[in-house]
Amino acid sequence: MDILPFSAAAVRATKAPTGATPGILSERAAEIADRLAPRVISPSLLADLWRLVEMVALTAVSLAIIALYDMPSGPVLWRYVIVSLCGGIAGISAIQTFGGYETTTFRRLYGQLVPVAAGWATAVAMLALGFFFLKIQNEMSRVWLALWFTLGAALLLSARMALGLRVRRWASAGKLERRAVIVGGGPAAEKLIEEIERQPENDLRICGIFDDRDDRRSPASVAGYPKLGNVRDLVEFARRASIDLLIVSIPVSAEKRVLELLKSLWVLPIDIRLAAHSAQRRFPSRSYSFVGRVPMLDVFHKPIADWNSIVKRLFDIVVASFAILALSPVFVAAALAVKLTSKGPIFFKQKRHGFNNRIIEVFKFRSMYHEMADPLAKRVVTKGDRRVTPVGRFIRKTSIDELPQLWNVIRGELSLVGPRPHAVHAQSSTQEAFIEIVDDYFGRHKVKPGITGWAQINGYRGEIDQPEKLKHRFDYDLFYIDNWSILFDIKILVLTPIRLLKTENAY
Repeated sequence: MDILPFSAAAVRATKAPTGATPGILSERAAEIADRLAPRVISPSLLADLWRLVEMVALTAVSLAIIALYDMPSGPVLWRYVIVSLCGGIAGISAIQTFGGYETTTFRRLYGQLVPVAAGWATAVAMLALGFFFLKIQNEMSRVWLALWFTLGAALLLSARMALGLRVRRWASAGKLERRAVIVGGGPAAEKLIEEIERQPENDLRICGIFDDRDDRRSPASVAGYPKLGNVRDLVEFARRASIDLLIVSIPVSAEKRVLELLKSLWVLPIDIRLAAHSAQRRFPSRSYSFVGRVPMLDVFHKPIADWNSIVKRLFDIVVASFAILALSPVFVAAALAVKLTSKGPIFFKQKRHGFNNRIIEVFKFRSMYHEMADPLAKRVVTKGDRRVTPVGRFIRKTSIDELPQLWNVIRGELSLVGPRPHAVHAQSSTQEAFIEIVDDYFGRHKVKPGITGWAQINGYRGEIDQPEKLKHRFDYDLFYIDNWSILFDIKILVLTPIRLLKTENAY
Protein backbone atom coordinates (compact mmCIF):
# COMPACT_ATOMS: atom_id res chain seq x y z
CA MET A 1 0.00 0.00 0.00
CA ASP A 2 1.13 3.48 -0.78
CA ILE A 3 -0.21 6.27 1.36
CA LEU A 4 0.83 9.88 1.38
CA PRO A 5 1.26 11.71 3.64
CA PHE A 6 -0.19 9.26 6.16
CA SER A 7 1.49 5.90 6.74
CA ALA A 8 -0.41 2.62 6.42
CA ALA A 9 0.63 1.76 9.97
CA ALA A 10 -0.91 5.00 11.22
CA VAL A 11 -4.15 4.22 9.41
CA ARG A 12 -4.41 0.70 10.85
CA ALA A 13 -3.55 1.89 14.35
CA THR A 14 -6.30 4.49 14.33
CA LYS A 15 -9.53 3.67 16.04
CA ALA A 16 -12.40 4.17 13.63
CA PRO A 17 -15.86 4.54 15.16
CA THR A 18 -17.55 3.52 11.93
CA GLY A 19 -15.56 0.33 11.51
CA ALA A 20 -15.27 -1.67 8.31
CA THR A 21 -18.60 -3.41 8.74
CA PRO A 22 -20.96 -2.56 5.87
CA GLY A 23 -24.22 -0.80 6.65
CA ILE A 24 -27.74 -1.19 5.32
CA LEU A 25 -28.33 1.08 2.33
CA SER A 26 -31.33 3.34 2.03
CA GLU A 27 -33.74 2.61 -0.79
CA ARG A 28 -32.34 5.47 -2.84
CA ALA A 29 -28.71 4.47 -2.29
CA ALA A 30 -29.48 0.83 -3.14
CA GLU A 31 -31.21 1.89 -6.36
CA ILE A 32 -28.22 4.01 -7.42
CA ALA A 33 -25.74 1.25 -6.48
CA ASP A 34 -27.63 -1.32 -8.58
CA ARG A 35 -27.74 1.09 -11.50
CA LEU A 36 -23.97 1.53 -11.28
CA ALA A 37 -23.24 -2.19 -11.04
CA PRO A 38 -22.55 -2.87 -14.77
CA ARG A 39 -18.91 -2.60 -15.71
CA VAL A 40 -17.69 0.45 -17.61
CA ILE A 41 -14.83 0.86 -20.07
CA SER A 42 -11.68 1.88 -18.24
CA PRO A 43 -10.28 5.12 -19.74
CA SER A 44 -6.70 4.10 -18.90
CA LEU A 45 -7.14 0.68 -20.51
CA LEU A 46 -8.63 2.30 -23.62
CA ALA A 47 -5.64 4.64 -23.88
CA ASP A 48 -3.14 1.78 -23.45
CA LEU A 49 -4.96 -0.39 -25.97
CA TRP A 50 -5.09 2.43 -28.52
CA ARG A 51 -1.35 3.04 -28.11
CA LEU A 52 -0.78 -0.61 -29.00
CA VAL A 53 -3.19 -0.43 -31.97
CA GLU A 54 -1.50 2.65 -33.42
CA MET A 55 2.01 1.28 -32.92
CA VAL A 56 1.10 -1.97 -34.70
CA ALA A 57 -0.71 -0.04 -37.46
CA LEU A 58 2.25 2.26 -38.13
CA THR A 59 4.69 -0.64 -38.19
CA ALA A 60 2.42 -2.65 -40.49
CA VAL A 61 2.05 0.27 -42.95
CA SER A 62 5.84 0.56 -43.23
CA LEU A 63 6.32 -3.17 -43.79
CA ALA A 64 3.49 -3.25 -46.36
CA ILE A 65 5.13 -0.42 -48.34
CA ILE A 66 8.46 -2.26 -48.25
CA ALA A 67 6.82 -5.48 -49.46
CA LEU A 68 4.82 -3.85 -52.28
CA TYR A 69 7.30 -1.19 -53.40
CA ASP A 70 10.69 -2.83 -53.63
CA MET A 71 11.44 -5.69 -51.26
CA PRO A 72 15.10 -5.49 -50.21
CA SER A 73 17.00 -8.56 -49.10
CA GLY A 74 19.44 -9.64 -46.44
CA PRO A 75 20.75 -7.10 -43.92
CA VAL A 76 18.95 -4.20 -45.63
CA LEU A 77 15.56 -5.85 -45.06
CA TRP A 78 16.30 -6.29 -41.36
CA ARG A 79 17.32 -2.65 -41.17
CA TYR A 80 13.93 -1.63 -42.56
CA VAL A 81 12.15 -3.94 -40.12
CA ILE A 82 14.03 -2.46 -37.15
CA VAL A 83 13.41 1.10 -38.34
CA SER A 84 9.71 0.28 -38.79
CA LEU A 85 9.45 -0.92 -35.20
CA CYS A 86 11.39 2.08 -33.91
CA GLY A 87 9.20 4.39 -36.00
CA GLY A 88 6.03 2.88 -34.54
CA ILE A 89 7.34 3.35 -31.00
CA ALA A 90 8.56 6.88 -31.77
CA GLY A 91 5.17 7.70 -33.26
CA ILE A 92 3.13 6.81 -30.18
CA SER A 93 5.76 8.42 -27.91
CA ALA A 94 5.51 11.70 -29.82
CA ILE A 95 1.70 11.57 -29.90
CA GLN A 96 1.78 10.94 -26.16
CA THR A 97 3.95 14.04 -25.70
CA PHE A 98 1.36 16.13 -27.54
CA GLY A 99 -1.41 14.78 -25.28
CA GLY A 100 -2.91 12.48 -27.88
CA TYR A 101 -3.81 9.66 -25.46
CA GLU A 102 -5.72 11.60 -22.84
CA THR A 103 -9.37 10.68 -22.41
CA THR A 104 -10.42 14.28 -22.97
CA THR A 105 -8.56 14.18 -26.31
CA PHE A 106 -10.40 11.04 -27.41
CA ARG A 107 -13.70 12.83 -26.87
CA ARG A 108 -12.86 15.64 -29.30
CA LEU A 109 -13.93 14.63 -32.77
CA TYR A 110 -11.63 17.04 -34.63
CA GLY A 111 -9.56 18.39 -31.77
CA GLN A 112 -7.59 15.14 -31.48
CA LEU A 113 -6.35 15.40 -35.08
CA VAL A 114 -3.83 18.13 -34.23
CA PRO A 115 -1.85 16.23 -31.55
CA VAL A 116 -1.90 13.07 -33.69
CA ALA A 117 -0.68 14.81 -36.84
CA ALA A 118 1.92 16.83 -34.92
CA GLY A 119 3.15 13.74 -33.07
CA TRP A 120 3.52 11.62 -36.20
CA ALA A 121 5.24 14.44 -38.11
CA THR A 122 7.69 14.88 -35.23
CA ALA A 123 8.43 11.14 -35.15
CA VAL A 124 9.15 10.98 -38.89
CA ALA A 125 11.34 14.10 -38.65
CA MET A 126 13.30 12.45 -35.83
CA LEU A 127 13.78 9.33 -37.98
CA ALA A 128 15.06 11.39 -40.91
CA LEU A 129 17.41 13.26 -38.58
CA GLY A 130 18.62 9.96 -37.19
CA PHE A 131 19.39 8.70 -40.70
CA PHE A 132 21.48 11.82 -41.28
CA PHE A 133 23.55 11.52 -38.11
CA LEU A 134 24.06 7.78 -38.65
CA LYS A 135 25.09 8.55 -42.26
CA ILE A 136 22.64 6.04 -43.71
CA GLN A 137 20.33 8.53 -45.47
CA ASN A 138 21.53 7.31 -48.88
CA GLU A 139 20.77 3.70 -47.96
CA MET A 140 17.14 4.34 -46.95
CA SER A 141 14.47 4.96 -49.59
CA ARG A 142 13.09 8.51 -49.59
CA VAL A 143 9.99 7.29 -51.45
CA TRP A 144 9.37 4.71 -48.71
CA LEU A 145 9.70 7.34 -45.98
CA ALA A 146 7.39 9.78 -47.80
CA LEU A 147 4.77 7.09 -48.42
CA TRP A 148 5.03 5.92 -44.81
CA PHE A 149 4.46 9.43 -43.51
CA THR A 150 1.51 10.06 -45.86
CA LEU A 151 -0.26 6.71 -45.52
CA GLY A 152 0.50 6.50 -41.81
CA ALA A 153 -1.00 9.95 -41.22
CA ALA A 154 -4.08 9.07 -43.29
CA LEU A 155 -4.59 5.85 -41.32
CA LEU A 156 -4.06 7.50 -37.94
CA LEU A 157 -6.39 10.41 -38.64
CA SER A 158 -9.21 8.32 -40.15
CA ALA A 159 -8.99 5.81 -37.28
CA ARG A 160 -9.08 8.67 -34.77
CA MET A 161 -12.23 10.06 -36.36
CA ALA A 162 -13.89 6.65 -36.00
CA LEU A 163 -12.65 6.35 -32.42
CA GLY A 164 -13.93 9.83 -31.59
CA LEU A 165 -17.43 8.92 -32.77
CA ARG A 166 -17.36 5.67 -30.77
CA VAL A 167 -16.02 7.38 -27.62
CA ARG A 168 -18.78 9.97 -27.81
CA ARG A 169 -21.38 7.20 -27.92
CA TRP A 170 -19.75 5.43 -24.98
CA ALA A 171 -19.56 8.69 -23.04
CA SER A 172 -23.23 9.56 -23.67
CA ALA A 173 -24.21 6.03 -22.60
CA GLY A 174 -22.16 6.37 -19.40
CA LYS A 175 -19.77 3.55 -20.35
CA LEU A 176 -16.56 5.55 -20.61
CA GLU A 177 -16.17 7.27 -17.29
CA ARG A 178 -14.49 7.14 -13.92
CA ARG A 179 -17.10 6.82 -11.22
CA ALA A 180 -16.41 8.66 -8.00
CA VAL A 181 -18.04 9.18 -4.62
CA ILE A 182 -17.19 11.99 -2.23
CA VAL A 183 -16.69 11.56 1.50
CA GLY A 184 -17.55 14.67 3.46
CA GLY A 185 -20.22 17.24 2.69
CA GLY A 186 -20.77 20.91 3.34
CA PRO A 187 -18.95 23.88 1.72
CA ALA A 188 -15.71 21.91 1.12
CA ALA A 189 -17.50 19.28 -0.96
CA GLU A 190 -19.51 21.95 -2.80
CA LYS A 191 -16.35 23.82 -3.77
CA LEU A 192 -14.70 20.59 -4.91
CA ILE A 193 -17.69 19.64 -7.09
CA GLU A 194 -17.81 23.11 -8.65
CA GLU A 195 -14.12 22.91 -9.57
CA ILE A 196 -14.53 19.47 -11.11
CA GLU A 197 -17.63 20.45 -13.10
CA ARG A 198 -15.90 23.56 -14.43
CA GLN A 199 -14.09 21.19 -16.77
CA PRO A 200 -16.79 19.94 -19.17
CA GLU A 201 -14.56 17.33 -20.83
CA ASN A 202 -13.58 15.73 -17.54
CA ASP A 203 -14.28 11.99 -17.50
CA LEU A 204 -15.21 11.89 -13.79
CA ARG A 205 -18.80 11.13 -12.84
CA ILE A 206 -19.81 11.94 -9.26
CA CYS A 207 -22.23 9.29 -8.03
CA GLY A 208 -23.09 10.57 -4.56
CA ILE A 209 -21.88 11.91 -1.24
CA PHE A 210 -21.36 10.13 2.08
CA ASP A 211 -20.86 11.85 5.42
CA ASP A 212 -21.11 10.79 9.07
CA ARG A 213 -22.36 14.23 10.12
CA ASP A 214 -26.06 15.00 10.45
CA ASP A 215 -28.07 17.12 7.99
CA ARG A 216 -27.51 20.27 10.05
CA ARG A 217 -23.75 20.17 9.55
CA SER A 218 -23.82 18.32 6.24
CA PRO A 219 -26.90 19.02 4.07
CA ALA A 220 -28.86 16.22 2.40
CA SER A 221 -27.87 17.56 -1.02
CA VAL A 222 -24.64 19.29 -2.07
CA ALA A 223 -24.39 21.03 -5.47
CA GLY A 224 -27.29 18.91 -6.67
CA TYR A 225 -25.81 15.57 -5.54
CA PRO A 226 -27.60 13.57 -2.83
CA LYS A 227 -26.09 12.45 0.44
CA LEU A 228 -26.60 8.68 0.28
CA GLY A 229 -25.56 7.74 3.81
CA ASN A 230 -22.67 7.60 6.23
CA VAL A 231 -19.23 6.06 5.83
CA ARG A 232 -20.45 2.64 6.98
CA ASP A 233 -23.06 2.77 4.21
CA LEU A 234 -20.32 3.70 1.75
CA VAL A 235 -18.53 0.40 2.40
CA GLU A 236 -21.66 -1.50 1.33
CA PHE A 237 -22.33 0.90 -1.56
CA ALA A 238 -18.82 0.41 -2.99
CA ARG A 239 -19.25 -3.36 -2.80
CA ARG A 240 -22.48 -3.29 -4.78
CA ALA A 241 -21.62 -0.57 -7.30
CA SER A 242 -18.73 -0.34 -9.74
CA ILE A 243 -16.80 2.60 -8.27
CA ASP A 244 -13.33 3.69 -9.43
CA LEU A 245 -12.43 6.58 -7.16
CA LEU A 246 -13.18 7.75 -3.63
CA ILE A 247 -12.43 11.41 -2.89
CA VAL A 248 -12.16 12.59 0.71
CA SER A 249 -13.09 16.29 0.78
CA ILE A 250 -11.87 16.94 4.30
CA PRO A 251 -8.97 19.35 4.96
CA VAL A 252 -5.57 17.73 5.40
CA SER A 253 -5.23 19.68 8.65
CA ALA A 254 -8.03 17.56 10.19
CA GLU A 255 -5.60 14.66 10.42
CA LYS A 256 -7.38 12.74 13.17
CA ARG A 257 -10.70 12.69 11.34
CA VAL A 258 -9.03 11.80 8.04
CA LEU A 259 -7.22 8.87 9.67
CA GLU A 260 -10.47 7.62 11.18
CA LEU A 261 -12.13 7.68 7.77
CA LEU A 262 -9.22 5.95 6.05
CA LYS A 263 -9.29 3.26 8.73
CA SER A 264 -12.81 2.41 7.58
CA LEU A 265 -12.24 2.80 3.86
CA TRP A 266 -8.84 1.25 3.11
CA VAL A 267 -10.42 -2.22 2.95
CA LEU A 268 -12.14 -1.24 -0.33
CA PRO A 269 -10.40 -2.16 -3.61
CA ILE A 270 -10.65 1.31 -5.12
CA ASP A 271 -8.39 4.33 -5.51
CA ILE A 272 -8.64 6.76 -2.60
CA ARG A 273 -7.63 10.41 -3.02
CA LEU A 274 -7.58 13.31 -0.59
CA ALA A 275 -8.77 16.55 -2.20
CA ALA A 276 -6.10 19.23 -1.92
CA HIS A 277 -7.81 21.99 -3.88
CA SER A 278 -8.29 24.25 -0.87
CA ALA A 279 -4.94 23.59 0.84
CA GLN A 280 -1.52 24.99 0.18
CA ARG A 281 0.83 22.56 -1.55
CA ARG A 282 2.79 21.17 1.40
CA PHE A 283 4.01 17.94 -0.20
CA PRO A 284 6.32 17.02 -3.11
CA SER A 285 4.70 17.34 -6.55
CA ARG A 286 4.96 13.57 -7.12
CA SER A 287 2.52 13.09 -4.24
CA TYR A 288 -0.26 14.70 -6.29
CA SER A 289 -2.43 13.46 -9.11
CA PHE A 290 -5.03 15.56 -10.88
CA VAL A 291 -8.70 15.22 -11.72
CA GLY A 292 -8.67 17.65 -14.57
CA ARG A 293 -6.89 20.57 -12.92
CA VAL A 294 -7.97 19.73 -9.36
CA PRO A 295 -4.99 18.46 -7.29
CA MET A 296 -5.44 15.28 -5.25
CA LEU A 297 -3.17 13.59 -2.74
CA ASP A 298 -2.74 9.92 -3.63
CA VAL A 299 -3.64 7.92 -0.54
CA PHE A 300 -4.39 4.31 -1.54
CA HIS A 301 -4.23 2.68 -4.95
CA LYS A 302 -6.42 -0.16 -6.12
CA PRO A 303 -4.22 -3.29 -6.11
CA ILE A 304 -3.79 -5.37 -9.27
CA ALA A 305 -5.64 -2.93 -11.52
CA ASP A 306 -6.00 -2.37 -15.28
CA TRP A 307 -3.44 -4.34 -17.33
CA ASN A 308 -2.15 -6.16 -14.25
CA SER A 309 -5.63 -7.59 -13.68
CA ILE A 310 -5.85 -8.69 -17.32
CA VAL A 311 -2.43 -10.36 -17.19
CA LYS A 312 -3.33 -12.14 -13.95
CA ARG A 313 -6.67 -13.29 -15.35
CA LEU A 314 -5.11 -14.67 -18.55
CA PHE A 315 -2.45 -16.42 -16.47
CA ASP A 316 -5.17 -17.97 -14.28
CA ILE A 317 -7.21 -19.24 -17.25
CA VAL A 318 -4.23 -20.74 -19.09
CA VAL A 319 -2.64 -22.44 -16.06
CA ALA A 320 -5.96 -23.64 -14.58
CA SER A 321 -7.04 -25.13 -17.92
CA PHE A 322 -3.74 -26.95 -18.27
CA ALA A 323 -3.94 -28.16 -14.64
CA ILE A 324 -7.46 -29.56 -15.14
CA LEU A 325 -6.29 -31.55 -18.17
CA ALA A 326 -3.07 -32.73 -16.54
CA LEU A 327 -4.76 -33.71 -13.26
CA SER A 328 -7.85 -35.30 -14.81
CA PRO A 329 -6.80 -38.82 -13.67
CA VAL A 330 -6.54 -37.50 -10.09
CA PHE A 331 -9.98 -35.90 -10.45
CA VAL A 332 -11.51 -39.20 -11.58
CA ALA A 333 -9.76 -41.26 -8.87
CA ALA A 334 -10.78 -38.83 -6.11
CA ALA A 335 -14.39 -38.68 -7.33
CA LEU A 336 -14.67 -42.49 -7.39
CA ALA A 337 -13.05 -42.83 -3.96
CA VAL A 338 -15.46 -40.30 -2.41
CA LYS A 339 -18.53 -41.81 -4.07
CA LEU A 340 -17.74 -45.46 -3.34
CA THR A 341 -16.69 -45.09 0.31
CA SER A 342 -19.51 -42.97 1.78
CA LYS A 343 -23.03 -41.88 0.98
CA GLY A 344 -23.71 -38.42 -0.41
CA PRO A 345 -22.61 -36.18 -3.28
CA ILE A 346 -19.08 -36.14 -4.63
CA PHE A 347 -18.70 -32.39 -4.35
CA PHE A 348 -19.21 -30.08 -1.41
CA LYS A 349 -20.17 -26.42 -1.91
CA GLN A 350 -19.51 -23.76 0.68
CA LYS A 351 -20.24 -20.03 0.77
CA ARG A 352 -17.11 -17.98 1.28
CA HIS A 353 -15.95 -14.38 1.10
CA GLY A 354 -14.68 -13.45 -2.35
CA PHE A 355 -13.33 -10.30 -3.95
CA ASN A 356 -14.60 -7.11 -2.30
CA ASN A 357 -16.28 -9.23 0.38
CA ARG A 358 -18.86 -10.59 -2.06
CA ILE A 359 -20.22 -14.07 -1.37
CA ILE A 360 -19.11 -16.88 -3.70
CA GLU A 361 -19.70 -20.65 -3.70
CA VAL A 362 -16.47 -22.65 -3.59
CA PHE A 363 -16.28 -26.28 -4.80
CA LYS A 364 -14.42 -29.05 -2.98
CA PHE A 365 -14.40 -32.84 -2.98
CA ARG A 366 -16.58 -33.92 -0.07
CA SER A 367 -14.31 -35.00 2.80
CA MET A 368 -16.94 -35.43 5.57
CA TYR A 369 -19.84 -37.79 6.08
CA HIS A 370 -22.74 -36.13 4.33
CA GLU A 371 -25.00 -36.04 7.38
CA MET A 372 -22.20 -34.34 9.40
CA ALA A 373 -21.27 -31.73 6.80
CA ASP A 374 -20.79 -28.20 8.07
CA PRO A 375 -21.46 -25.77 5.17
CA LEU A 376 -21.30 -22.75 7.51
CA ALA A 377 -17.92 -23.85 8.97
CA LYS A 378 -19.07 -23.05 12.49
CA ARG A 379 -17.00 -25.88 13.86
CA VAL A 380 -13.31 -26.14 12.94
CA VAL A 381 -11.99 -29.49 11.71
CA THR A 382 -9.52 -30.78 14.28
CA LYS A 383 -7.11 -33.70 14.49
CA GLY A 384 -8.97 -37.02 14.59
CA ASP A 385 -12.30 -35.30 13.80
CA ARG A 386 -14.97 -38.05 13.53
CA ARG A 387 -16.86 -36.13 10.88
CA VAL A 388 -14.05 -36.70 8.35
CA THR A 389 -14.17 -39.90 6.30
CA PRO A 390 -11.05 -42.07 5.84
CA VAL A 391 -10.81 -40.95 2.21
CA GLY A 392 -11.53 -37.38 3.31
CA ARG A 393 -8.63 -37.49 5.75
CA PHE A 394 -6.24 -38.38 2.92
CA ILE A 395 -7.50 -35.85 0.39
CA ARG A 396 -7.48 -33.09 3.01
CA LYS A 397 -3.86 -33.81 4.00
CA THR A 398 -2.77 -33.83 0.36
CA SER A 399 -5.08 -30.89 -0.55
CA ILE A 400 -6.65 -33.00 -3.32
CA ASP A 401 -10.02 -31.89 -1.92
CA GLU A 402 -9.19 -28.36 -3.16
CA LEU A 403 -8.72 -29.35 -6.82
CA PRO A 404 -12.36 -28.65 -7.89
CA GLN A 405 -11.63 -25.02 -7.08
CA LEU A 406 -9.86 -24.89 -10.44
CA TRP A 407 -13.38 -24.59 -11.85
CA ASN A 408 -13.91 -21.55 -9.62
CA VAL A 409 -10.78 -20.10 -11.23
CA ILE A 410 -12.13 -20.68 -14.73
CA ARG A 411 -15.43 -19.04 -13.69
CA GLY A 412 -13.54 -16.00 -12.41
CA GLU A 413 -14.54 -16.36 -8.74
CA LEU A 414 -11.07 -17.38 -7.55
CA SER A 415 -7.51 -16.83 -8.69
CA LEU A 416 -4.79 -19.46 -8.62
CA VAL A 417 -2.88 -17.37 -6.07
CA GLY A 418 -4.31 -15.01 -3.49
CA PRO A 419 -5.51 -14.88 0.11
CA ARG A 420 -7.35 -18.10 0.90
CA PRO A 421 -11.14 -17.59 0.98
CA HIS A 422 -12.61 -18.22 4.41
CA ALA A 423 -16.14 -19.40 5.05
CA VAL A 424 -18.67 -16.64 5.65
CA HIS A 425 -19.18 -17.60 9.29
CA ALA A 426 -15.66 -18.93 9.87
CA GLN A 427 -14.58 -19.26 13.49
CA SER A 428 -11.45 -20.33 15.29
CA SER A 429 -11.40 -23.44 17.45
CA THR A 430 -12.12 -21.12 20.40
CA GLN A 431 -15.42 -20.05 18.75
CA GLU A 432 -14.17 -16.55 17.92
CA ALA A 433 -15.26 -15.09 14.58
CA PHE A 434 -12.36 -14.13 12.33
CA ILE A 435 -13.61 -10.53 12.08
CA GLU A 436 -13.41 -10.32 15.87
CA ILE A 437 -9.83 -11.59 15.98
CA VAL A 438 -8.48 -9.27 13.28
CA ASP A 439 -9.88 -5.76 13.24
CA ASP A 440 -8.97 -5.12 9.59
CA TYR A 441 -9.95 -8.62 8.45
CA PHE A 442 -11.86 -7.47 5.33
CA GLY A 443 -8.71 -5.79 3.98
CA ARG A 444 -7.61 -9.19 2.63
CA HIS A 445 -10.56 -9.12 0.23
CA LYS A 446 -9.16 -6.24 -1.83
CA VAL A 447 -8.00 -8.82 -4.38
CA LYS A 448 -9.55 -12.03 -5.64
CA PRO A 449 -8.96 -14.96 -3.25
CA GLY A 450 -6.83 -17.88 -4.39
CA ILE A 451 -6.46 -21.65 -4.20
CA THR A 452 -3.02 -21.16 -2.68
CA GLY A 453 -1.34 -18.13 -1.18
CA TRP A 454 1.72 -16.62 0.45
CA ALA A 455 0.41 -17.41 3.94
CA GLN A 456 -0.01 -21.10 3.09
CA ILE A 457 3.50 -21.23 1.61
CA ASN A 458 4.81 -19.92 4.93
CA GLY A 459 3.08 -22.64 6.94
CA TYR A 460 -0.23 -20.98 7.86
CA ARG A 461 -2.82 -23.48 6.69
CA GLY A 462 -5.30 -25.71 8.44
CA GLU A 463 -6.73 -25.25 11.93
CA ILE A 464 -6.69 -21.82 13.59
CA ASP A 465 -6.52 -22.64 17.30
CA GLN A 466 -4.72 -19.44 18.34
CA PRO A 467 -5.55 -15.81 17.42
CA GLU A 468 -1.91 -15.23 16.47
CA LYS A 469 -2.18 -17.77 13.65
CA LEU A 470 -4.94 -15.77 11.96
CA LYS A 471 -3.09 -12.51 12.54
CA HIS A 472 0.09 -13.91 10.97
CA ARG A 473 -1.96 -15.27 8.07
CA PHE A 474 -3.52 -11.85 7.64
CA ASP A 475 -0.10 -10.14 7.62
CA TYR A 476 1.17 -12.50 4.92
CA ASP A 477 -1.97 -11.86 2.86
CA LEU A 478 -1.41 -8.10 3.06
CA PHE A 479 2.23 -8.55 2.07
CA TYR A 480 1.08 -10.45 -1.02
CA ILE A 481 -1.46 -7.76 -1.95
CA ASP A 482 1.11 -4.97 -1.55
CA ASN A 483 3.87 -6.77 -3.47
CA TRP A 484 2.01 -8.65 -6.18
CA SER A 485 3.67 -9.47 -9.48
CA ILE A 486 3.17 -12.29 -11.95
CA LEU A 487 6.61 -13.61 -10.95
CA PHE A 488 5.47 -13.67 -7.32
CA ASP A 489 2.47 -15.79 -8.38
CA ILE A 490 4.74 -18.19 -10.25
CA LYS A 491 7.04 -18.49 -7.22
CA ILE A 492 4.09 -19.36 -4.96
CA LEU A 493 2.75 -21.94 -7.43
CA VAL A 494 6.16 -23.59 -7.73
CA LEU A 495 6.59 -23.73 -3.93
CA THR A 496 3.04 -25.01 -3.26
CA PRO A 497 3.66 -28.74 -4.01
CA ILE A 498 6.81 -28.64 -1.88
CA ARG A 499 5.05 -27.03 1.08
CA LEU A 500 2.16 -29.52 0.82
CA LEU A 501 4.58 -32.21 1.97
CA LYS A 502 4.38 -30.58 5.41
CA THR A 503 0.87 -31.65 6.43
CA GLU A 504 1.04 -31.36 10.22
CA ASN A 505 -1.62 -28.61 10.26
CA ALA A 506 -4.03 -30.20 7.77
CA TYR A 507 -6.62 -32.59 9.21
